[in-house]
Amino acid sequence: MGKILPDYIRNEDHALFLLIKKRDKDAFTVIYQKYHPYLYSLALKYLKDTQMAEDSVQHVFVKLWETTKNMEIEINLKNYLYTMIKNYILNQFRDNRESVSLNYANAQSEIAKDEDFVEKLEERELHDFLYKGIDKLPPQKREICRLKLEGKYSNQEIAGNMGISIHTVKSHYQESLKMLREYFREIE
Repeated sequence: MGKILPDYIRNEDHALFLLIKKRDKDAFTVIYQKYHPYLYSLALKYLKDTQMAEDSVQHVFVKLWETTKNMEIEINLKNYLYTMIKNYILNQFRDNRESVSLNYANAQSEIAKDEDFVEKLEERELHDFLYKGIDKLPPQKREICRLKLEGKYSNQEIAGNMGISIHTVKSHYQESLKMLREYFREIE
């Protein structure tokens, strides 16, 4: 399976879930935008039909809206949505055996080649979150962080390109890391 999601992502999902329980349409929209690509990709991998994949995702989000109001249990939203789409797809296989069978057989060979699909999506989320934090840094610290993360430049090269001392590069980078740690703590 994939990595365990960091607390800031779990907490955000939990807050959004609680808002959906209270029928908050904006929270539902945020969840829809956040998880639609993930669910659609999963459905498309198995069903191999864009319309069936889209219908699957729509079904899952309608069910999410309909069922959350009366839900009294704690859930991991991403796992819950994953289970919902998986069950819907299995029902599609059962109900439309002939039209889906060939698509499913083809999908199995592709999925075997790309078992780390979920892990890649989670890594992408973490990468995006990191760069959102970097974007909040002061301009010089932001530039140093970006150059360091690219991994192509030494402190000497960064100092030369920016017209500052190596000590200043190191100092700004250390301060940036402290600021990013604080940013991550605030999100949790």
